[in-house]
Amino acid sequence: MTRTAPQPRIAIVDDDAQVRQTLSALLEQSGYRAIACADSAAFHALGDPPAIELALIDLRLRGESGLMLAIHIREKYNLPIVMLTGVGDEIDKIIGLETGADDYLIKPFNPRELVARIRAVLRRYGHGAVTPPATGHEIGFGDKRVDLQKRELQDATGNEIPLTNAEYRLLDYFVRNPGRIIPRPELLEELGSDTERYLDRTIDVLILRLRRKIEPIPSKPVHLQTRRAQGYIFVLDGRRA
Repeated sequence: MTRTAPQPRIAIVDDDAQVRQTLSALLEQSGYRAIACADSAAFHALGDPPAIELALIDLRLRGESGLMLAIHIREKYNLPIVMLTGVGDEIDKIIGLETGADDYLIKPFNPRELVARIRAVLRRYGHGAVTPPATGHEIGFGDKRVDLQKRELQDATGNEIPLTNAEYRLLDYFVRNPGRIIPRPELLEELGSDTERYLDRTIDVLILRLRRKIEPIPSKPVHLQTRRAQGYIFVLDGRRA
């Protein structure tokens, strides 16, 4: 008798009972195990750490907001987060990514798109076919390095420099593609964002925050350089490319 792989468990945190029911049915049909939570308290009751593989959170929960819940999750756990909202405000999108959300979808959404986004996020966290780096697990630039196994940015002494998940994902993509001009749409795609809904401002915010953490002088970047009307280029040795 062969054993099947365990179903990834996904917590649905939404204060709308009908939404929880609909999402639970969708995820169960797609091969996941859904765990419905009406609020943040119900999510916290899942344990420490919660026995789940991904959290699907409504941004505007009653009580503790989905935003605060995402912040608490990111502070304590290496847990994928996909956020949902009925508000199409650009600021909400930026905040969602800044707090460490892995992806963001606006209600109403296409069910197939939601499942595809969840699968993509889970793959990035190792739940699925993910190919590890062929050689080595560190990439250095200046006096810093990215540990690809630990998913960390480290300073010269090996101490971690905190990054949100979105910041890390952009940096990881840059250091794996050095010396190549990368246009904004490609960066948005790497974040898993819908380019029709996420505007350039999302990338601008993340780039500014990254530069503050990796550049000797953020206003004069030597690693994460801008190419006007083209995109960005990452230079490992800090020279003008």
